[in-house]
Amino acid sequence: MVSKIKNSETGPQKETARSGEARARRLPSAKRRPASGATRNTAVVKERSGRSFFWLNRLLIVLATAIVLTAATKGFLMVQSLPVQRISVTGELEHTQAQVVQDIVQQSLAGGFLKADLQQIQRQLESLPWIYEATVRRRWPAALEIHILEELPIARWGQDGFLNHEGEVFHTDKRGDWNSLPLLKGPEGSAQSLMAKYQRLVEFLRPLGLHVDQLLVDERGQLDAVMAGGMQLTLGAEDFLGRMHRFEEVYRSELIVRRAEVEKVDLRYKNGVAVTFSESSQVAEL
Repeated sequence: MVSKIKNSETGPQKETARSGEARARRLPSAKRRPASGATRNTAVVKERSGRSFFWLNRLLIVLATAIVLTAATKGFLMVQSLPVQRISVTGELEHTQAQVVQDIVQQSLAGGFLKADLQQIQRQLESLPWIYEATVRRRWPAALEIHILEELPIARWGQDGFLNHEGEVFHTDKRGDWNSLPLLKGPEGSAQSLMAKYQRLVEFLRPLGLHVDQLLVDERGQLDAVMAGGMQLTLGAEDFLGRMHRFEEVYRSELIVRRAEVEKVDLRYKNGVAVTFSESSQVAEL
């Protein structure tokens, strides 16, 4: 009997112990629940902190950019109002004074170094009588460099003008030794074409020892050349190159031995030339 009672009491005690162990095993899982919420809160705080630093960096970049732009603007305005401190003039100047160039440039520099109109200065300088080309450059921080190329007179033009190497007419009061240059004369607008013929004529006559003293063209285009020494060539208005080749051939073969006697050579014939000699005033057809 005693043995059975003990056995019956042992069953419920074991069940109670088992249920207690089960509750004990469930307790740790219940205690871990708050840990998951703490992790999410920490992540939210970090995210907000990262966003704050991002906007702070953007703000610092904007402020730095504004400071740089302000400084650059102030520097630009300062340089823009900076006066030109030096004007240098270079080039082989024989008829133009460097001081005259500087005085003309100085009148265009009221606005300062950067506001100076370099193209206007160039036009003003090239309007001077003896200046063919002017180059104007800025040299930092406050200087202008001007290079002058003077006119190179090739011939006199009309009564008081000169022709440069491109056949452009210019005038000047300073003549100097240029009065000894060959004289070219023709109607208005004929300067460039006459200069081109003059240059070809020089090429033909230089090997023959002849030098052009005058080259004249009339309204009809009739061309006449006068050599140093007085010999006259009548070239007419057509076939300039063909007639010059004919003259070269005749001069070398027939006239060179009597060139001091030759007064006029008429090249307007299709075949041959007509020559006037001074001694007997006769005309010879060659």
